Amino acid sequence: MPKPESRQQQPSAMVDKVPILVASLVVGVPLAVYSLFLGLASIPYFQRNFLYAHKVHSLWWGDVNEPEQWGFAKNQVTPFHLTTADGQTLYAWHVLPLSVYAEHEAKLSSQPSGLVSDITTTENFRLLRDDPSAKLIVTFHGNAAQLTQGFRPAHYHSLTSLHSPYHVLAIDYRGFGLSTGSPTEHGLILDAEAAVHWAVHTAGIPPSRIALVGHSLGTAVASAASELFTLHGGMDFAGVVLVAAFSSLPEMLSGYAIAGWVPVLRPLTWWPWLLRVVMGQVVDKWDSAGRWRETVRAVRGRGGRLRLSLVHARNDWDIPSHEDDKLFKAAVEGLGGNWTVGEQFEAEKKKRMVMRGKDSFVATWREGDVVIRQEMLPHGGLCLPPNLLENNLAELTVAGHNSVLTYTPVLLAIMTCFGSDDGPAV
Repeated sequence: MPKPESRQQQPSAMVDKVPILVASLVVGVPLAVYSLFLGLASIPYFQRNFLYAHKVHSLWWGDVNEPEQWGFAKNQVTPFHLTTADGQTLYAWHVLPLSVYAEHEAKLSSQPSGLVSDITTTENFRLLRDDPSAKLIVTFHGNAAQLTQGFRPAHYHSLTSLHSPYHVLAIDYRGFGLSTGSPTEHGLILDAEAAVHWAVHTAGIPPSRIALVGHSLGTAVASAASELFTLHGGMDFAGVVLVAAFSSLPEMLSGYAIAGWVPVLRPLTWWPWLLRVVMGQVVDKWDSAGRWRETVRAVRGRGGRLRLSLVHARNDWDIPSHEDDKLFKAAVEGLGGNWTVGEQFEAEKKKRMVMRGKDSFVATWREGDVVIRQEMLPHGGLCLPPNLLENNLAELTVAGHNSVLTYTPVLLAIMTCFGSDDGPAV
């Protein structure tokens, strides 16, 4: 018969193993989940769902065909459809500038409301097409949701309010909101092509009165549209404004952290070879840096006109501001010159920089009729007040990334595109 002491030792041995089991779970479970995530992310279908997040939306919160829910005047916004070259149907809004709306309010408000089958039959369209001084902003939103979510309606308000002369065309990419199809890089470029084609050929607005404005993912779409129409088509737009841009998707993802503190692929930097393998699996590259390098070179070579403005917040938790620096440098490289190499570039950039505070500056490069401008803001958003928390929790984590859309420097950059840059170059 065993001694009492030996029976007492068995529970003690099991207790000694508990910390090991807990440690194994603490390390093993997150590692297993992370490995599963990497495995799924290597499959194009799941990768694109992670990247575009187009199935994360709030369509059940309101009818996007009733823009008055987002503070617009009755029939100030016309919802309609665009058709892409490959047969997809895109949902779109045409937003009238408030000054134009006020002048024609009686006739506009008496029209039927909601989605129209043929926008060319509306008074809104006529006011755009028949005004020889009309200016149009084609906007490309970021990933996730649809064109009415988050700060996007406030962005449209900021572009069209008070004495603004700007019409706005906003689209939902394929697979987003009420648009058909599924998103891919090639597909979204076709979507941008359809939007610009409608503006130029249906609405009859010349490129010199059109500005392309992109935010986040939309900066890559706007960059691709610029490459398509400016580099290959010879069109010179009034300008292109990129808000919270990134250089390329693999480059950005390699150091990306959700809300600035939840790393996605950053742990792989410990194993560079593994990071290269994972980056090689990214199916949609969105190489905006390469696109702008070639576009700027082509426009400069043919003596064309280009106004490119980059606006970024230093406290952007979603896309770090150093991504904006990379894109700015790539665009400037398109101008040529030995000073674009290494430390010479930074030294030359400082000469062309106007400091506006500790974390705020404007750097301007002008060569001929090509102007490349970068504005860094110290803040891109603060925490929302308690009364706004309930419906805007998602915005809190990336406030510095999203709310910058409504900031005055973005509107000023657009105004500069349309000709308010006659002063001396910095």
